[in-house]
Amino acid sequence: MSSVPTKLENFLADDQLTKTQIIDLIALAIKIKNHPGDYSKALAGKSVVMIFEKPSLRTHVSFDMGINKLGGHALYLGQQNGKLGERERVSDYAKNLSCYADAIVARVFENSAIEGLAEHASIPVINALCDIYHPCQALADFVTLQEHFVIGKGTDLTKVKLAYIGDGNNVSNSLMFMAAILGVDFTLVCPAGHEPKNDLFEKAKAFADKSGSKLVLTSNIDTLGQQDAIYTDTWVSMGFEDASKKAALLEKFAPYQVNHQMMKNSGASIVMHCQPAHLEEEITTALFDSEMSVVFQAAENRMWAQNAVLVTLLAK
Repeated sequence: MSSVPTKLENFLADDQLTKTQIIDLIALAIKIKNHPGDYSKALAGKSVVMIFEKPSLRTHVSFDMGINKLGGHALYLGQQNGKLGERERVSDYAKNLSCYADAIVARVFENSAIEGLAEHASIPVINALCDIYHPCQALADFVTLQEHFVIGKGTDLTKVKLAYIGDGNNVSNSLMFMAAILGVDFTLVCPAGHEPKNDLFEKAKAFADKSGSKLVLTSNIDTLGQQDAIYTDTWVSMGFEDASKKAALLEKFAPYQVNHQMMKNSGASIVMHCQPAHLEEEITTALFDSEMSVVFQAAENRMWAQNAVLVTLLAK
């Protein structure tokens, strides 16, 4: 089996990664995807516990089956255990799981839970989603961009222009950080009042200044400019139940819908979405189902990207 990338202790947040680590993880994900048999015993004898405070389709399946493909064992702990820190302290949770497992995957409501697990566990912790970051998703998306714009093209990711349209959330935060660290030009178009938190944007701006990439934040959809790929996510967060507020939100976001006309105007060749999609809201059904859509390729790449993280953290 080939050597693994720069050593990681945990995989918690994009802004804790170096450019070399991200590049190595992307390369390893593609290598595992193309030669899965070479890694079929990479996690032999290893057990990974998966904590899920929130419902999941892609994250649950991609981790579970990905761990199996690496020869490891996955144990799912669902919502029946309640929110971390309520039934028992996060520190106790982390220390107990460290007695049995070789790594912890956690999909949680709050980043503080991820940080608590990492602080008190004696085994690696992987952030499978929290309120601030979604690093596994972003890594899979950059694997997808690498496949589309770099492999066989004699270029690199720094030539790619990526735009995110919609609500500033954990997905856009992770894309923003990863793009800034890698040196990828990134445009973030959010309705007023739905931008990323200022401290996060300023941190990403510092990364972009260092890497030489261009980071743009605007609420004016007419200034989108030329792009290679456009990314969007749901406007209505999971569990949003106030119908009157939802209607007002949809009206406010309507000009930011990603559709064929936006793709034509920007010159973008692919559209991306982390799913689940609310069709005819943030993206039209016609575009989501079109040949320009790489949403299912990116969904598959979740497994390969996460496997690259697991191999890097656990394989000897």
